[in-house]
Amino acid sequence: MRPPILSPEIRQIAAQAADKTRAFTNLAHLIDVELLQEAFCLTRKDGAPGSDGVTGDEYAKNLRSNLEDLHDRLRTGRYRAMPVRRVRIKKEDGGERPLGIPCFEDKIVQRAVVMLLTPIYEQDFYSFSYAFRPGMSAHQAVNELWHGCMRFHGGTVVDADIRGFFDNLDRGILRGFVNRRVPDGGIQRLIGKWLNAGVLDGGELINPETGTPQGGVISPLLANIYLHYVVDEWFAEEVQPRLYGRSAMVRFADDFVIVCELEGDARRVLKALQRRLSKYGLELHPKKTRLVKFRKPEPFVKTAKASGNGTFDFLGFTYYWTRSLRGKWVVRRRTMGKRLRRSIRSLTKWCKDNLHMPLPEQQKALRLKLLGTYGYYGIKCNYEALETVYFHTRKAWKKWLSRRDRDSSLTWKKFHEKIEKTFPLPKPRIVHAYV
Repeated sequence: MRPPILSPEIRQIAAQAADKTRAFTNLAHLIDVELLQEAFCLTRKDGAPGSDGVTGDEYAKNLRSNLEDLHDRLRTGRYRAMPVRRVRIKKEDGGERPLGIPCFEDKIVQRAVVMLLTPIYEQDFYSFSYAFRPGMSAHQAVNELWHGCMRFHGGTVVDADIRGFFDNLDRGILRGFVNRRVPDGGIQRLIGKWLNAGVLDGGELINPETGTPQGGVISPLLANIYLHYVVDEWFAEEVQPRLYGRSAMVRFADDFVIVCELEGDARRVLKALQRRLSKYGLELHPKKTRLVKFRKPEPFVKTAKASGNGTFDFLGFTYYWTRSLRGKWVVRRRTMGKRLRRSIRSLTKWCKDNLHMPLPEQQKALRLKLLGTYGYYGIKCNYEALETVYFHTRKAWKKWLSRRDRDSSLTWKKFHEKIEKTFPLPKPRIVHAYV
């Protein structure tokens, strides 16, 4: 996705938003045909259609007339948000994660509103919030957490998990938060229409009273606004100044970790966090939230486990203490065990389900899958996990190719000479040595 072309009006909004006491009461009129055109360019065209069945390519056939009609409905108040189509994605633990797919036209309007609100809230958001922000990435969050652990020589980690955040978010509180900076009636009405549009789940229209559907274009920004006031601002301005030791927090959407130098501080933070979230209709997951001892082991201790240290997970990586080549204690990161197993199972299943596909197409698909794995998990000191995925992919590919040809004599030597030399798979490599 290319970066947006900022109009003079949006650049002016960004400049004015530097004054954090300023409220914006007149933004809706900036949603004109040109802004909708730019929002259309920034919206994915190959995504699944919403409840109306209209795809991006179909909408683009009469783009100018469609955008002019959309603008006229927005201007006259006749715009109506369509229900969000719900699909379910299977989770590792056997459960399902609901995902909302808005209609393509709603995506355009939501993108336009995001383009107007982002310059404002980028002035407010704290630097330890990394999700869905321009110039921010998951790898930066992972790296910042590593720096925090190394800077404090570890400590006690508050590994927090908010139960069903997107489903339990209080809409009235959210709109109150938005109203602090953007008391614009037009913007507020649009947000209200999207929140109250309903969810189409298997042909049944549901109207939940709380939450915002995951998958919507504007949902990440609304989630960031909600958690900015509930967690980020509270931690930075009320909690951190009252702690006795050093502390740091890293948040990526509703997934966040707090590292405290002192164990007593960590226990106080966890108790206060529970009370803070309950005040705003949220709660910590009792089984997934925990305190983790994560201190730098003593020099005479041979293993981190012997010192009573635990590990914790963040954004797909497990953080743990180990000795460097020079014998010093350092924090390292590896792919989470369940993520590693999931990748291997997925690649093995793909080889089985597509064994009759032509070899060039198989090689192309497997290449993209492996490069995607390397692209995310290819961080410093995680080469062994990448090598494991590569080894099991080769093993599965060889196994199912031998089943296809009923050739039990397809040895590793023949597999290498007949297939791998012509259709090689990309070998593991570290992509993010430094972030």
